[in-house]
Amino acid sequence: MLQLPFPLRDANAGSGPDGLGNLPEWKLEDLYPAPDAPELGRDLEWLEAECASFAADYEDKLADLNADGLLTCIQRDEKIQNIAGRIMSYAGLRYYQMTVDAERAKFMSDCQEKVTNFTTPLVFFTLELNRLDDDHLAGLLAQNADLARYKPIFDRIRAMKPYQLSDEMEKFLHDMGVVGDAWERLFDETIAGLSFDIDGEELNIEATLNLLTDPNRPKREAGARELARVFGDNIKTFARVHNTQAKEKEIMDRWRGMPTPQTGRHLSNQVEPEVVNALREAVVAAYPRLSHRYYELKRKWLGLDRMQVWDRNAPLPMEDTRTIGWDQAESLVMDAYNAFDPRMGEIAKPFFTDGWIDAAVKPGKAPGAFAHPTVTNVHPYVLLNYLGKPRDVMTLAHELGHGVHQVLAAEQGELLSSTPLTLAETASVFGEMLTFQTMLDSATDPAQRKVLLAGKVEDMINTVVRQIAFYDFECKLHDARRGGELTPEDIGALWMSVQGESLGPAFDFMEGYESFWAYIPHFVHSPFYVYAYAFGDGLVNALYQVYASGAEGFEDKYFDMLRAGGSKHHKELLAPFGLDASDPAFWSKGLDMIAGFIDELEAME
Repeated sequence: MLQLPFPLRDANAGSGPDGLGNLPEWKLEDLYPAPDAPELGRDLEWLEAECASFAADYEDKLADLNADGLLTCIQRDEKIQNIAGRIMSYAGLRYYQMTVDAERAKFMSDCQEKVTNFTTPLVFFTLELNRLDDDHLAGLLAQNADLARYKPIFDRIRAMKPYQLSDEMEKFLHDMGVVGDAWERLFDETIAGLSFDIDGEELNIEATLNLLTDPNRPKREAGARELARVFGDNIKTFARVHNTQAKEKEIMDRWRGMPTPQTGRHLSNQVEPEVVNALREAVVAAYPRLSHRYYELKRKWLGLDRMQVWDRNAPLPMEDTRTIGWDQAESLVMDAYNAFDPRMGEIAKPFFTDGWIDAAVKPGKAPGAFAHPTVTNVHPYVLLNYLGKPRDVMTLAHELGHGVHQVLAAEQGELLSSTPLTLAETASVFGEMLTFQTMLDSATDPAQRKVLLAGKVEDMINTVVRQIAFYDFECKLHDARRGGELTPEDIGALWMSVQGESLGPAFDFMEGYESFWAYIPHFVHSPFYVYAYAFGDGLVNALYQVYASGAEGFEDKYFDMLRAGGSKHHKELLAPFGLDASDPAFWSKGLDMIAGFIDELEAME
């Protein structure tokens, strides 16, 4: 039943220039003072002993427990998850700060192996829970209100009941988890160690990806071609990682009898396959009125006959290219959060003042941006690679939204605080929308408003259209892998099959772009994670329309939704707002908001 906290990984943020101000760094002492701290040694010893004791006390005995006994059992499991999560959060965050450091990599690997070994005796727990008779468990829940509070956990576990293997096989798969982790580490270390040569200057992947947003078109082209060259030089490694991970998943799914490669993700997200399919169908059908239409506008703004892939995220000709310093970025986001509700600003403030954000670009640091919830009796940590661009302000608003959500959900305790990925994006995208609307409302110049609108549309296209295209790519990749080993060329062909469809007829694709699947971490770390972004954006667009309409009591309902963490299904959470994600019209409402922004941009022409 062990579910260690993991970072919510978001879009690449890039590496930043000088002159950004005093960028904050993490203070990991809130977890442990040092890798050799007595507190860490004490927790490892406790974890080993408590896991063994838990197994001795409860294995083959769950069916005999009364309601009070089962409550004590669940609470002991919750404490185990807390200590294991604290250890792995500390090891993981140290590693993300410097992924090429051998000592940090070894420390994380050693901690992972110990935690895996210690917790192997706990595998029986979910297996035996799933063998309890439905009526028997319902009776126990009815007898004890404190136990009944954990019903969502039982429901989540028992959703896996049809796919459960023998106790011995489940223990074997638990132990084998460290092997899959090793392939993820190979991917991370390979990405972090890549070196790119731009006009004689050696850059890492973040700095090179950053060139794709440079105002100078030859620089963008140079960055894109160098990315293609280096990805191509390493493509066999990336193909091996993807082949192995996809094959491992196929074996797991086959043994468990899961009907599709996506089933496990849908179960963990607590979302019905038909809801995800309705989202996917709505977005793909909207490609022509969203991405195709927007990129045709952008082609004209850039004065191009044809768009190239290095023009996709190009700044607009009228865009202000000044750098936004860290202090200004903090003010923009905090002003937006406080304007919505001072309670939100109060929760967000310690991220800036107490070492909960690591913003600077450093050699070997993990790419992109994420929010890591750690454990409920500490606090989240946010990682950025801050560039000083408007999109980086949006990334800060996004990650801070995750952080606020994680702080509020912590009230639920270790087992109930974890939010499904589809709902985990709610507060982050809402935080972005608040910040965007604050900036848009203060824009008095039409050109400034145009730039802000265009930037938001691009972000929404990247969040909705691009992520659904990623999802389609993954679906094709996993289906194809079931038929045998895939060459790099095979994977590249699958990648290109979704790119033209999603981006539209304005684009040409350079030679080498077929390798750009290689650097996306979600495909390796969290298969089918990506549709959660589109889910979250669509949900927030609908939610924001309710807020903008002046709905009474919205703020209190919103905080209640975030506090619920993973204790409620999406239907329950959205009902107070009059929304229902299982209604196909729900997704159209969210997509209409993006189309409305494009309408306004076209009207400015």
